[in-house]
Amino acid sequence: MPNVVMLVLLLAAFAGAPIVATATDKPFRVAAAPQATEPPRQEEQEPPPEVKMQRRYPQPVRTGDLVGLPVLDWLDQTIGYVREVVRTPDGKVKLIVPYSPRLGWARPGGLFDWTSRRPVAVPLETVAILARQINAMDYSREQFDATPTWNAADGKPIPPDEKILIAIARR
Repeated sequence: MPNVVMLVLLLAAFAGAPIVATATDKPFRVAAAPQATEPPRQEEQEPPPEVKMQRRYPQPVRTGDLVGLPVLDWLDQTIGYVREVVRTPDGKVKLIVPYSPRLGWARPGGLFDWTSRRPVAVPLETVAILARQINAMDYSREQFDATPTWNAADGKPIPPDEKILIAIARR
């Protein structure tokens, strides 16, 4: 019985309300800010690698602990293994990784050492450490292909006991 009373009251309330808009009603307008006609450019959205590294909570690590770690791409495929850590004349730290577009996973000195490898310098700002591996976060396979071959005269090796900051990653 209380449901019937509620139904009657609701019908009475709706009967008194106008169903169709009249000419005296104000039109409904939505206020919006002017919209850009083209999407923002990629270089404006993308922060530099140094800023990205600071967002990844860099932690101190001994350079000797990085030598021998695998470097993985975003598909978790091994690109190569860190051979040494160097500092360039402008103060940048780089990881020297023997790289081959084919068989990048083959360890130096192993069965597949006959592959053509060339050392490339990977900027420390573009990688992050994840457990016992290094992820190339902001360095694609195409960039590895385009990176010039590392020359030992371009930088000095960092001693194995020296600590540097490297970003950390998680999954």
